[in-house]
Formats: sequence, C-alpha cells, structure tokens
Amino acid sequence: MELSCKSEYALLALIVLRDHYLDAEPVQIRQIAMQQNIPDRYLEQLLAVLRRSGLVRSQRGARGGYSLAREPWQITLLEVINCIEGRDITAPIGEPAETTERIAIREVWQRACSQMSEVFRGCTLQELCDRRDNRQTSQLMYYI
Repeated sequence: MELSCKSEYALLALIVLRDHYLDAEPVQIRQIAMQQNIPDRYLEQLLAVLRRSGLVRSQRGARGGYSLAREPWQITLLEVINCIEGRDITAPIGEPAETTERIAIREVWQRACSQMSEVFRGCTLQELCDRRDNRQTSQLMYYI
C-alpha cells in the first residue's frame, strides 16, 4: 500500500491552504505550487477535483485563488484521499474469492484496509498540520 502522488500533492496543497485559513485572502495556485514544488497544471487539476467535492472554494480575479471551504479540523485525510482517488481506497476490489486460500488472503487484506481507513478517518487536516508544526519545533531546539 502506498500513498499516490496525486493524494500526496493534494494534501500538501491543503496544508498550505490551512496555513492561510485565517487570512481573508485566497492563495494563488502559483504560490502553492512554488511552496510545495508541485507542477502548476497538475495542481490546477487537483484543486478542481477538491473544489467539486466541496473541500476548497475558488475565487476568480486578480486577487483570486483557493481557500478551504470548511474548517481544517472537519476535513479528514480519508475524505481527501477518497476524493482525489475517485473511489473508496479501503473498499475491497477484485473478483470473488473461490478458494479457501484466496478467501483467507482477502480476509487479511480487508482487515488491513479497515485499519488504514480507521487511521485516515481519525486524522484531520488540522492534526496533520499540528504534527508538522511539532516536528518543526523539535528540529529547532538546541541542546547544550
């Protein structure tokens, strides 16, 4: 199991939007792209998907850009990843298992997917940013 590049870029973009959540001004795509090293055109597509899902809102014009549509503590990582991937990433896929070996494998896989879903559902954008902030703070500490 691996986090796709699309989902990672979407989460990176949302982190920037969360950092500007209290600002009255939306964040422009080029600013997000430069800050997170994401190709502009690709980011544009990802933000369009997030906008259609109601996670971000856009504002047109010279002072336009993107902002979070909801509070960062109301947006779960599972919601973002499912939105970007276009499906429930924890849903079982494949044909029905016909042998006991395949049934056993699918049961373990389903258990792993359930655990993954629980972790992503239990973590919000705000918590992700708090983790980042704690890591940055701990890296800045100097010990004598």
